Amino acid sequence: MRIDLTGRVAVVTGGSRGIGLGIARTLAECGAQVAVVGRDGERAAAAAAELGASARAYACDVARTADVDALVATVEREMGSLDILVNNAGITRDNLLIRLKDSDWADVIDANLRGAFATTRAAARGMLKRRWGRIINISSVVGLIGNKGQANYAASKAGLIGFSKSVARELASRHILVNVVAPGFIETDMTAAMTAEARAALEQRIPLERLGAPADVAGVVAFLASDAASYITGQVIAVDGGLAM
Repeated sequence: MRIDLTGRVAVVTGGSRGIGLGIARTLAECGAQVAVVGRDGERAAAAAAELGASARAYACDVARTADVDALVATVEREMGSLDILVNNAGITRDNLLIRLKDSDWADVIDANLRGAFATTRAAARGMLKRRWGRIINISSVVGLIGNKGQANYAASKAGLIGFSKSVARELASRHILVNVVAPGFIETDMTAAMTAEARAALEQRIPLERLGAPADVAGVVAFLASDAASYITGQVIAVDGGLAM
């Protein structure tokens, strides 16, 4: 089965590198026009240039509601619509609970959870008018099973799951589907910095005995964005090599 997203406009937040870039690339390969969104406008522009003529770059800090509203309005004006929203932007501020600062908690919740709320709310307005939409929120296996030193990150990603299920119920009657993808440990800049010993120990915890690739996540996102997933909403799909089962 070939996924065809021709004629659809997709917004991918945090789309300039890692999992987000992998998602943006796959959606573009499936025929979608893609808005690559990142806090660093130059990095987003470089990513969009890599994807080709079907992609445009936008700078936006999703933790700022006014910036999000402006982003959605600009994408709809310049690209003609906003059909697929992928909320992938996120940050970490890892530390043990007793060492977490208030700012560590607030920054992560604002970027990872409040940002997805603001972007979803803004995008949903147009989707409701058009009576069609796909919203795919990128959570994490950490939101399912927790992780030492990531109480703030786990809370934000678990909150994203509850948020998505609630919004899925609200929007279903207008043919707007909301689902969650929960990646496990994926090959990114962060995991590349791991020592060989730490990587080996991590791989032993994963039933498939390897880290995932951004393309593993992107393939699931593309499926959920397509008509092939038209009877799926409010679901959480873990892409984690079996870690959370």
